[in-house]
Amino acid sequence: MRAYECIYILNPSLDEQAVKDKAVKYSEIITARQGQISKVDQWGKRRLAYPIDKIFEGYYTFIRFTGGGEILKELDRVFRFDETVLRHSIVVEEKPNPAEHAKAPAEGK
Repeated sequence: MRAYECIYILNPSLDEQAVKDKAVKYSEIITARQGQISKVDQWGKRRLAYPIDKIFEGYYTFIRFTGGGEILKELDRVFRFDETVLRHSIVVEEKPNPAEHAKAPAEGK
């Protein structure tokens, strides 16, 4: 299994409960496919580097996890079809910290 980092940006028109529900939904996709989440960090509403469809802010969420390639395919599919996701990025960690991934699954704030 490889270590990955995922960042996604949600539309700022969502309320806080909807943002938390999305984080739970995406975390369940990872854990349902035998992935292990080591960190979920909700950065909150921040200004975008450039406007996306005339939207200047978004809710940022960061997830660090380990798992197989089927998780990436499913996450990418779900992100592409979810209209509230402005952008997403999933990258492989080049030098993962084994101690951090060995921790118990983290919960979002």
